[in-house]
Amino acid sequence: MPGNMETKKVLVVDDEMDMRLFLTTLLKISGFLPVTARDGTEGMKKLDEEENLPGLIILDVMMPGEGGVIMYRRLKTEEKFAEIPVIIHSGVKKKAFLHYLKMINAFKEKESFEPYAYIEKPAEPEKLIESIRSAFKK
Repeated sequence: MPGNMETKKVLVVDDEMDMRLFLTTLLKISGFLPVTARDGTEGMKKLDEEENLPGLIILDVMMPGEGGVIMYRRLKTEEKFAEIPVIIHSGVKKKAFLHYLKMINAFKEKESFEPYAYIEKPAEPEKLIESIRSAFKK
């Protein structure tokens, strides 16, 4: 894949250490530069600190503290982050996530839209990498 490592940076936000390890290993062997966070609060802090934003975010939904839905909403409503594609990687069914997002949107003036991709855990590595590569090509 062409481009330097900064353009291939992926922020992985997941509270499970095993899942972060799986995703970072998969990303590294596929030529990407993973950066990790344990929850939405840490993920947003890392984004605020980064000079060069990641080209993609892989986000879990169910996490303690600031969960994935809240972080996703912030990403899609803050102009600085709105264009970064997000792949939701979660044990929560897509229908439940979209319903919750719809409920949150009902009480906010700015609406959040569907993520670039939604992959239920456990993801097949090939499907996940295919979605990641596709997001970087867009």
